[in-house]
Amino acid sequence: MQAMNSKLMSCCRRVVSSNLRNPLVLQSRSLNLHEHYSLGLLNEEGVPVPRGEVASSPDQVRSIIEGYGLTDAVLKAQVLAGGRGKGHFTSGLKGGVQICYDIDDAVRISEGMLGHTLFTKQTGEQGRPCNEVMVCERVYCRKEFYFAIVMDRTYNGPTMIVSTEGGMNIEDVARDNPNAIVKIPVDINTGISDADTNLVADTLSLQGDQRVQLRDAVTKLYNLFVKYDSTLLEINPLAELTDGRVLCLDCKINFDDNAEYRHPELFKKRDWSQEDQRDVEASEAGLNYIGLDGSIGCLVNGAGLAMATMDIIKLHGGDPANFLDVGGGATAEQVTEASRSYPRIPRLKLSSLTYSVGL
Repeated sequence: MQAMNSKLMSCCRRVVSSNLRNPLVLQSRSLNLHEHYSLGLLNEEGVPVPRGEVASSPDQVRSIIEGYGLTDAVLKAQVLAGGRGKGHFTSGLKGGVQICYDIDDAVRISEGMLGHTLFTKQTGEQGRPCNEVMVCERVYCRKEFYFAIVMDRTYNGPTMIVSTEGGMNIEDVARDNPNAIVKIPVDINTGISDADTNLVADTLSLQGDQRVQLRDAVTKLYNLFVKYDSTLLEINPLAELTDGRVLCLDCKINFDDNAEYRHPELFKKRDWSQEDQRDVEASEAGLNYIGLDGSIGCLVNGAGLAMATMDIIKLHGGDPANFLDVGGGATAEQVTEASRSYPRIPRLKLSSLTYSVGL
């Protein structure tokens, strides 16, 4: 037992040391809302966004387009996964973001989205159900930029990420042209400053009225980020339009799960149909669960012990299938519920139970 404890302590030190050098490897859970909710929050804070509403049926799509008096419209599948534009549906429709040139075209396309499953490079083999579409006005972009705010452990606070190469996967930009990405840390104690917003405008080379619009939008986006305890706020693209306006055309916001008690109205909007069923059951049982890609299941009480156990598995050539922490005060019922997740883990070959008595 003493040798085992020594080994676990050694692994814990190595895990902690590795995470301090590599802060992005730490896993966290956060609320991810659909795009129409995120754009709604932006609109409430005075950030300019396109006109639009969400629809759950083709008839609603028709009604929204007629109500706004639109000729062209954009339909966006409300699915919590990146790469929607390059995805495909079980209906055979290609692309989760579509430009429609008349009402009949929009209704036909919505029929290929609603009630069908969308597959992208981020959904995996199971895909994600599309239960709603967002109907937006079509706008015409002169330039497209990338803007995001993240909680960055490297800078111990919020960091703005800015790029002139928007409208595409930021991961591709980071791989192919990393110099096009600029990071601007913000002092969380004093908040965003004029110097910070000026640096964003300089990076995007905006002048005149567009510069004023951008700086105002960036300030409001930062205040929203802090107000709602966000961990990520991503605008892609942030666009300068041909008519001179600066608009946030797409928005993704993640919220810290630990802040649920501060924003209960937001967390009621979580779409459980987009979640892994095991995550849903774990949340209902008060368990900390994260699905991974390995074949060895891990059931542990205590996050530190869980990391050490997973580290030992990796050290000996294995791959964890999950992170499942039942907590130091777990009841028999919670442990029983936790063990039920194993039969539904793909590729499971072996289960590991590591439990420390006396927590």
